[in-house]
Amino acid sequence: MNSSPGARRAVQIKRRRTDRKTGKTAVKTVYAVTNLTAEQATACQLAELVRDHWKIEALHHARDTTVAEDASQLRTGNTPRAMATWSNLTIGALRTAGVENIV
Repeated sequence: MNSSPGARRAVQIKRRRTDRKTGKTAVKTVYAVTNLTAEQATACQLAELVRDHWKIEALHHARDTTVAEDASQLRTGNTPRAMATWSNLTIGALRTAGVENIV
């Protein structure tokens, strides 16, 4: 959650996931470690940091599965950043158009 060293707090996170086809809900418990003290971040703020992190991970997953970003051979100069920008634009446009099965 924060890149500076020194674990100060462990956090238990319960994730609930509902299968869209079956309607069944599964609960998974995971743990995170942070160097942020209780004074630096409340439980609600930590939850927001975790959600923000997963929003980014979801975008990376969409980029990899939609445009095979991880398989790309473009690795030098500004090309990878430019391609990521185009991928983000494409995925955003698809979502705006109502396409739900991007991933």
